[in-house]
Amino acid sequence: MKDSMVFTTSLSKELLGMIDSYSKKFKVPKNRILEEALKAYFERMKRAEYIHSFKRAAGEEEITNMAEEGLEDYLKILGDETR
Repeated sequence: MKDSMVFTTSLSKELLGMIDSYSKKFKVPKNRILEEALKAYFERMKRAEYIHSFKRAAGEEEITNMAEEGLEDYLKILGDETR
C-alpha cells in the first residue's frame, strides 16, 4: 500500500464538475484523476525549468565554452572508437 495523506482544498464548481464527470465516465476514482493531473503538471513545470536553465546557460560565455570543449572531447572519443 502506498503512502497517502488527506488534504482539504477548494476548487471551482466547474473543475469539480469535470472531475466528477470524468470519474463516472471512465470509472476512475477522483483522487486518481487529480494525482495524474498533478503529475502531468509538475512534469511540464520541470521541463519549463530545464528550458529556462538552458536558455540562461546559452547566454553565458563560460558555459558555452565548456559545452564546446566537451563536444570536442566527445567527438575525439567517437573518432578513436571508429578506428
